[in-house]
Amino acid sequence: MTSQICNTIVLVSLVSFIGACSQYPAVTAKFETPQVTTHDDAADDPAIWVDVAQPENSLVFGTDKKSGVHVYNLQGQEIGYTGLGDINNIDLRSQDGVTKIVASNRTSETIDLWLVSDLRLQEGSKQNKFALDTQRSVRANSAINIYGICAGNDSELGFIAFVTEDEGPGVEIWQYSDAGLSLLTTFNNGGESEGCVYDDENRRLFISEEENNGVLKAYSIDQALDFSSFTTVDSRKGHIVGDPEGVAIYKTNDTDGFIVLSSQGDSKFNLYNRKPPYEYVGSFSVKAGLGATRLPIDEITTTDGIEVINLDFNSHFPEGLMVIQDDVNTVDKKSKLKRQNFKFVSFKDIKNILSLKTAAD
Repeated sequence: MTSQICNTIVLVSLVSFIGACSQYPAVTAKFETPQVTTHDDAADDPAIWVDVAQPENSLVFGTDKKSGVHVYNLQGQEIGYTGLGDINNIDLRSQDGVTKIVASNRTSETIDLWLVSDLRLQEGSKQNKFALDTQRSVRANSAINIYGICAGNDSELGFIAFVTEDEGPGVEIWQYSDAGLSLLTTFNNGGESEGCVYDDENRRLFISEEENNGVLKAYSIDQALDFSSFTTVDSRKGHIVGDPEGVAIYKTNDTDGFIVLSSQGDSKFNLYNRKPPYEYVGSFSVKAGLGATRLPIDEITTTDGIEVINLDFNSHFPEGLMVIQDDVNTVDKKSKLKRQNFKFVSFKDIKNILSLKTAAD
């Protein structure tokens, strides 16, 4: 969901524009990907596959929500693409040598699931050539107008996926087993939602409600699957401007860390403590600057999907990688508008700019 960006806010109030867009510390991206296949509002959601044996060979999946899924290496270079239909959001979990990659397909109104061996992903990374198969391992038909999706490895429920509804408040919960995908339950999140992330260890779902109230909510998960109560992490009355969008978790250990949220209306990213009461920690933006190759990379605005992993990947990302969708992909103000893409940001830079301290520091 695209919301107002700073250039739009300035038309409403020059004062609010200056306050919203200049008061936050900023970092620059290390790398950016090529443009996605489709013009206009197309790039949307990333997911990171970690090569545990050789983290520098990890891969990034990025959706073109009007055509399919791109695959990138950690330098932002595209190593594969598959036309799969309107793949809106994507997420994954790895366990026992197999990675489950799940996506919301708006063309077929299905949950699409691929079971990919880590050995195959490792080999594709080494060859700098990997793409998802056009044949899905499992597909399931959704009863809602499918929109966002996030996955989790739950201690009791196993592999689960949360699927959100476009232009509606519904959220479906699906469970994978040898028999395929089965619908566990559906609940009402109060308004249209897209971005979500599941905290596997703390068993909590974080989900952004967009247009109606503009809130980030947290639900506790157990076998009862009771969603009658939730905790409001933040809202437009707090640190969110416009729509709350992509949500991710930077884990500092099994239970601690930070929730990261895209505040779309003022093109910044909010951090909150990972555990209740989810205190607001600070915000940052991503400014234009020179990347790791000394080539210019433009600023990031009006972000949809994000993902972050805390790992020493390589010298560029020694304390984690954050992948961010960029709505307006330009090199500078004089350049012609390009198709959208994804930017790769070092979380070490984010920690430094916000003076974040963790148990490991």
